[in-house]
Amino acid sequence: MTGRAEQEAGPMQAPEYCKLEIFVPESHLPPLREALREAGAGHIGNYDSCLSYSRVTGCWRPLPGSSPYLGEENTLQTAPELKVEVLCPRARLEAVLAAVRLAHPYEVPVINVIALLATGLEAP
Repeated sequence: MTGRAEQEAGPMQAPEYCKLEIFVPESHLPPLREALREAGAGHIGNYDSCLSYSRVTGCWRPLPGSSPYLGEENTLQTAPELKVEVLCPRARLEAVLAAVRLAHPYEVPVINVIALLATGLEAP
């Protein structure tokens, strides 16, 4: 059984875009921004390098065998970071993730990939 909205709009399509949330030290924003641009993220219309960032505080504890960018084994660490948000075409996702990992200083970067049902880029 289909709902009225689905009948009017048609079946839901797979999202064409996703949003990436990347947590990075402020010192590494310039190389990350360049890597995102070169890999195809953050392109909106006739603009590139479109992203936003906000200051956050990261918290982690390096476990034995880790090679932390900052901190010591078995010691809880907090530090200022930036949360970078950028639009990414699904077709470019793997290339963008690979570029982020190369530009990022952390042993295991925190990258959230969020599927978007709408972006505002759709034709009216």
